[in-house]
Amino acid sequence: MQDKINDNPGVIAPPPLIFAGTLTSGLLLHVVFPLSVLPRAGLVLGGVLIVLAGIIAVTAFRAFQHIGTNVAPSKPAIALVTEGPFRFSRNPLYLSLTLLYVGIAFCINTLWPLLLLLPLLIVIQRGVIDREEHYLELKFGEDYRHYKALVRRWL
Repeated sequence: MQDKINDNPGVIAPPPLIFAGTLTSGLLLHVVFPLSVLPRAGLVLGGVLIVLAGIIAVTAFRAFQHIGTNVAPSKPAIALVTEGPFRFSRNPLYLSLTLLYVGIAFCINTLWPLLLLLPLLIVIQRGVIDREEHYLELKFGEDYRHYKALVRRWL
């Protein structure tokens, strides 16, 4: 019974909440200390990044659904997803969250979230991705190691 309870990577928090919390912090900093980034091109570039994030996220969710495994890192992985955007990136959902995050910062024309991006990605790497990779390697063994050798972590 204990194995069933711990059959997940034990990430520090749900990744969308980590991104949302960091973005909110950046937006609050912008309210107090406004810093602009790209006046005119920001809205167009931000919009393109948001659309791209949506496309990646939808295709990644469909790949999870097609395989029949859980998306939430708090639930057990039932199968290894290697199709759709997972052919190009081991973490397309985190890539899509990053693109969405940057796109929103550009659309709002604020530099603060961009300054918080590196610390955010370090937290995602250490608190989420490293734990997920360790979990998947334990759970799927050589299949995951082979996949990991073929596909980059981000791009």
